[in-house]
Amino acid sequence: MSTSNKIILVVTAILFVLIVGFGIKAALQSSNQSVSVAPSTASSTLPGLQTGNAPWIAEIDHLKERLADIGLPALAEEGTVLHIHQHLDIFIHGKSVPVAAGIGINELAGFISPIHVHDDTGIIHVESPTIQTYTLGQFFDIWGVAFSANSIGGYTNDASSTLQVYVNGSKFNGDPRTLALAAHQEIVITYGTAEEQPVIPSSFDFPAGY
Repeated sequence: MSTSNKIILVVTAILFVLIVGFGIKAALQSSNQSVSVAPSTASSTLPGLQTGNAPWIAEIDHLKERLADIGLPALAEEGTVLHIHQHLDIFIHGKSVPVAAGIGINELAGFISPIHVHDDTGIIHVESPTIQTYTLGQFFDIWGVAFSANSIGGYTNDASSTLQVYVNGSKFNGDPRTLALAAHQEIVITYGTAEEQPVIPSSFDFPAGY
């Protein structure tokens, strides 16, 4: 093979490597731009988090900090692009625990979370300026109550008592923090022994217009 042919082969090989390298880099950049990474803040590290026994207040003193930590906005007014509702029942050792009124709402500071609660009926309001998936874990982070796959507040799974979550009467298997909030869900959270398990409602009679 002549020297000139060798040079041509070497140059061709180098160009091929460069083209492939640039192609891979561009693909990775495109992929990175299309992926939305969820905030990595663990629920247990959020400010103002309630880790004691029920009942739990609507913790708003550190609400704006928690919203920032979990990547949600403090809105000046309720969003109108996504507007859905869920109902939440909580039973601890067979007894109903109230869902506090005013979760996610700080009237004095003039802001509201995309997920919030107005009254003591247990109805959750998702009123967002954007279409996106919200989760049960985010709701508890906004409320300011510790919540994981095996605990709620100061109650943690042990040899006799366990945490269980139901959606529309069916048991939810998996990490309940990942449960996506959808329209007209009846969500039930129970903690206790098998003997303390309440009758699990499968639906809720939402007011007209909800």
